[in-house]
Amino acid sequence: MSTYYDCVVVGSGHAGCSAALAAMEAGCTSVLIVEKAPREWVGGNGYFTAGAHRTVHGGLQDLLPIVHNVTPEQAIKIDMDPYTVEDFTKDIMRLGKDKPDAKLVKTMVESSREAVEWLARKVEIPFILSFHRQAYEVNGRQKFWGGMALSTEDGGKGLISAHMKALEKAGVEIWFDSPAIKLTVEKGITGKELNLSASSVVLAAGGYESSSELRAKHLGSEWEKAHVRGTPFNTGDGLAIAQAIGAKLVGDWAGCHSTCWDANAPADAGDRELSNQFTKSGYPLGIMVNINGQQITTYAKFGRQILLQPEGCAFQVWGADMVPLLRKEEYGDGIVEKIFAGSIEELADKLLEKGLKDKEGFLKTVRNYNAAVQNHRAEHPTLGWDPTVKDGLSTQSTTASLQLPKSNWAVPIDQGPFLAVKVACGITFTFGGLAIDPDTAGVLSKETGAPIKGLFCTGEMVGGLFHNNYPGGSGLTAGAVFGRKAGREAAKLAGKLAK
Repeated sequence: MSTYYDCVVVGSGHAGCSAALAAMEAGCTSVLIVEKAPREWVGGNGYFTAGAHRTVHGGLQDLLPIVHNVTPEQAIKIDMDPYTVEDFTKDIMRLGKDKPDAKLVKTMVESSREAVEWLARKVEIPFILSFHRQAYEVNGRQKFWGGMALSTEDGGKGLISAHMKALEKAGVEIWFDSPAIKLTVEKGITGKELNLSASSVVLAAGGYESSSELRAKHLGSEWEKAHVRGTPFNTGDGLAIAQAIGAKLVGDWAGCHSTCWDANAPADAGDRELSNQFTKSGYPLGIMVNINGQQITTYAKFGRQILLQPEGCAFQVWGADMVPLLRKEEYGDGIVEKIFAGSIEELADKLLEKGLKDKEGFLKTVRNYNAAVQNHRAEHPTLGWDPTVKDGLSTQSTTASLQLPKSNWAVPIDQGPFLAVKVACGITFTFGGLAIDPDTAGVLSKETGAPIKGLFCTGEMVGGLFHNNYPGGSGLTAGAVFGRKAGREAAKLAGKLAK
């Protein structure tokens, strides 16, 4: 058994796999991935994603060469605006309240399209256009919205499966049940029974979202009851061993990404079979109410808002006209417990059995919401419902305004049968992490501010890139961008950089 490698990568998720493959491509001849989890949990959080990659692109014709689910006949019926460097940058900075590291953002955004091309061509990631998540049919045409168009066939499962095939083909070793417990500058990773030496170590071990203790410490005590969306093995180990040798910590340590999650899902880990299907993202098509029947906000930080509600749960509610538009992979039969009723009164009675505490409060919320929607429509008869843009259909008018406004896509909940599902808060990943050099992905020293020779970082361990919130699909892209940089630098330090 070898104890010296050109590069050792900590973590078998999308970012770690990208780094390992990039190192081999750049000239390394011996690359090892060490993974804390057993083999059956390979893939980290990447396995539990929808496989979405947000990238700069020039529109439909730019992406068609790398996707596998669009026929020429379909292509002529697709509307997709270009997504520019400026668009991507503005989305990150807007959601991050202008606090993300501008240099990191610039590097990631400007490298995004090249990284996606590399994933498609070199790693053979099975990219598809995300019709099921980012497009609606409008007047017979598929209209993409929100800037993000790429997903992966079979979601995170397909993403990690493609990585495993590429790693095997490239000759990368993977050791499972092998937690990295210590870093030393001269000797590499120290395990319980074996010391490994390498000219480079790439940390890609995820954040601390799976540790209830660390969630409570950094995010607040209420986060102890959040559901873990992905791997149960992201407990902050990589951050701890890097900090122990003087790595600089940066970013939003009180921030994370969270979302609406099936209240009946496992609490402490994702499900390897259903994975991202526990997401419940159909809230913009209806309303959400807490157990007291009160409407709650539906802006971007909805996961946290649910967590702050009594008992940390809520109900999503729709009329019959919106039900067909809910994503099948999230709301299909056998995926979620669906509560149907022929009338709102009957729905309220059924919700009492699921935890609703105030039936009259719920009925009043629905009545007030419907009245506010109708009043706005009466004042703006020319507005039409359009899920692909901010359509202006609101609950706010000169005659009626809700305390918690819905500014777009406000449709009355007045057609039965009615549907409700119970949701909780699912935590995805944490934002605080290690400071890195944007050009090399080298981990910076707390003492000197310079890169620690031979130590690199990618994926969810990188700090400073996201703050408060982030545009969906950016995480996987960032993992590939900085993973590629780390792998190339590893080959340089090993003296094997391919020309």
